[in-house]
Amino acid sequence: MAVQPNFELERDFCNDDGHPIRTGTLWSCVAHIITAVIGAGVLSLAWSTAQLGWIGGPIALLCFAIITYISSSLLSDCYRSPDSVTGKRNQSYISAVTLLLGSKQAWACGLLQYLSMFGTGIAYVIATATSMRAIMKSNCYHDKGHKAPCSYGTTMYMVLFGVVEIFMSQIPDFHNMAWLSIVAAIMSFAYAFIGFGLGFATVIENGQIHGTLTGVPASNTANKLFLVFQALGDIAFAYPYALILLEIQDTLKAPPAENKTMKKGSMIAIFVTTFFYLGCGCFGYAAFGNDTPGNLLTGFGFYEPYWLIDFANACIVLHLVGGYQVII
Repeated sequence: MAVQPNFELERDFCNDDGHPIRTGTLWSCVAHIITAVIGAGVLSLAWSTAQLGWIGGPIALLCFAIITYISSSLLSDCYRSPDSVTGKRNQSYISAVTLLLGSKQAWACGLLQYLSMFGTGIAYVIATATSMRAIMKSNCYHDKGHKAPCSYGTTMYMVLFGVVEIFMSQIPDFHNMAWLSIVAAIMSFAYAFIGFGLGFATVIENGQIHGTLTGVPASNTANKLFLVFQALGDIAFAYPYALILLEIQDTLKAPPAENKTMKKGSMIAIFVTTFFYLGCGCFGYAAFGNDTPGNLLTGFGFYEPYWLIDFANACIVLHLVGGYQVII
């Protein structure tokens, strides 16, 4: 006797593409985006603002926020093709490129994507090790004074980060990562808010706002241009998440349509991100002026309270542990 397939049961547990029911919500979407976007680089935006000055710095941050939102909105409509609501799903950036532009362009895009992921992975390892080392140096400076020769290597911390990521990589897929993104997003809020708060407190303590309209002076025009473009590059690198946008969108349940949820999530996440970017960048520059360090926490713009610096760097480490899984 032939067994008839239970299509109703399949529809209860599978989407239209045969994959398990997607359960992602607006807030899991926001958490994924914030985890991917807000990284330790937020603490270097004060240096970028210092190079651009009080006119160029805030304008650049706002312009890149607008550009990022527009590009993410356009890309979210590519999740389904040819119709953005009922068309076939493109579950990754490469899938969308293959369908819309062809296989040759997909090969070129894939090469660039993996090069980008390789570079991002290296940056995450270095940033994590630097924050771990900063915790040791912060305690050393507190015990022995700010002029003490506190020197520590990073190799051991890099290896430790790699071991942790091997275990974290056992998480099956994006659909099981919502909790990790939420934890990582909370950590990113914590250290970004600490950087924001320390900068604001220092401005109040100084009783004045440092900085100039045109930024840090340079010895000649060529050096100034180099610093300006480096600052713009840092800001540009701090925003985009195009390479994983469709993967995030692929976790969302429908209705409402996935592209609508994604656009709303992008708007919320970019608004929150820009708030912290402007806060850390502007208050950091206002606090230190031309002496703004490359990183507010690991560059030791602040030494005290040392326990708060340690906590912020620990938050950076925990965020990067989760962020590595989301990005890579």
